[in-house]
Amino acid sequence: MNHEYFLSLDQFIRRELGWLRQCIQYRLESHFQKAKDSFSFDPPAVEMASNFYAKFVVQNEFSTAERLVLILALVPHIYPEFLGNLMQEYLKTSGDFPQLGGTRGKNFRGFLPTGETVMFLLCGTDFVQRASVQNLFDQDAFLVKSRIVWLNEPEEGEPRMSGQLIISTELVDLLTRGKMTRPQFSLRFPAQLVETAFEWDDLVLNPETMEQVAELKLWLKHGNQVLEDWDMRKKLKPGYRVLFHGPPGTGKTMTASLLAKYMGRDVYKIDLSMVVSKFIGETEKNLANLFAKAENKDWILFFDEADALFGKRTNVRDAHDKYANQEVSYLLQRVEDYNGLVILASNFKSNIDDAFVRRFQSVIHFPSPTPAERLLIWKKAFPKKVTLHVNGQINSIAQKYDLTGAEIMNVVQFCCLRAMDRSNHMIDMADIIDGIRKEYRKEGKILR
Repeated sequence: MNHEYFLSLDQFIRRELGWLRQCIQYRLESHFQKAKDSFSFDPPAVEMASNFYAKFVVQNEFSTAERLVLILALVPHIYPEFLGNLMQEYLKTSGDFPQLGGTRGKNFRGFLPTGETVMFLLCGTDFVQRASVQNLFDQDAFLVKSRIVWLNEPEEGEPRMSGQLIISTELVDLLTRGKMTRPQFSLRFPAQLVETAFEWDDLVLNPETMEQVAELKLWLKHGNQVLEDWDMRKKLKPGYRVLFHGPPGTGKTMTASLLAKYMGRDVYKIDLSMVVSKFIGETEKNLANLFAKAENKDWILFFDEADALFGKRTNVRDAHDKYANQEVSYLLQRVEDYNGLVILASNFKSNIDDAFVRRFQSVIHFPSPTPAERLLIWKKAFPKKVTLHVNGQINSIAQKYDLTGAEIMNVVQFCCLRAMDRSNHMIDMADIIDGIRKEYRKEGKILR
């Protein structure tokens, strides 16, 4: 970003803050019967969309109320003292004026606006108008549905509009820096970005599996156009759901990461150990946070070892079974509502609940590689810097030893480390056989 970009952004934000200041001052003065003139809440015109914030406003065609909500939610992130200083011009303490709403954070000591703050600014204490303002925060309202600004869940029994205005940190970065930062792996976001240095040519799958993977590329490329341009949104559900099933090490994760790499998407691998909770209601809450974070981001969500969460529902014998089944039902709904690609990976298709399988657009089997496929993997696996002293025996190795792609790569790594330790670039048959023996031993098998 050049200096002119940030100068344009600074000017635009200053105009938005000036407009917000006028709105707040007018409402407070009106409440205390000091306002003399009428006031138009119309926002300043966007003269030139030369920064991302301005472009964001123009592209989304925000109403006056929506635009006010956006800058109000953004203020604590860019000008922490703005609201507090402005309130102090009229109020002795924030507690003197509950109509204004607002709350305090655990670490942030400034004024955090709430739904009550929005209602007061837009319509004061007019009961009828206040009821209409609440529509801004309904689940199907534009700001909420698009995950631009929404209300934090208030404490049990407290008014809905007392919830804090929430704007995602990714959107804050996008509006103020022109780029969206990726979320960090944490308890709040139990998913890790999966990246790969592999290329499509490195992926060895049987022809049928590769053909089905190509169908996923077609959806990633054209899925949204079919929904929007061909007016199929009423007939088709958003998103795409697919099951990858087959033995470990057969290319499921590699395929997901390559799809993301070549289609310009991010793929996040979900850590189910951090999602599933023994406490009632916590699993649903964790899933809700995850899907909310991912919504409208074009992310690919990859649930590895999905049996832990997507497994078959059980007969209800006790309260635990009841809530476990509720978790599965809730997850089914969230997966169906997600507008991106969801990939479930499992070692066995039979472990996945039939209700999920019926709703998948695609079920792709990743079988153990055939001898011909193993030979191709062996040939691609070794680095160019090493010399293979195996006298053309790789073909017989591929025929004789039933290994997955991941196991072959483990053997190759073992051989390379041995060669490096000998300070040479030569790999012989003994290295390969020892590596295979090591892999067999892990599975409890005997090398013959």
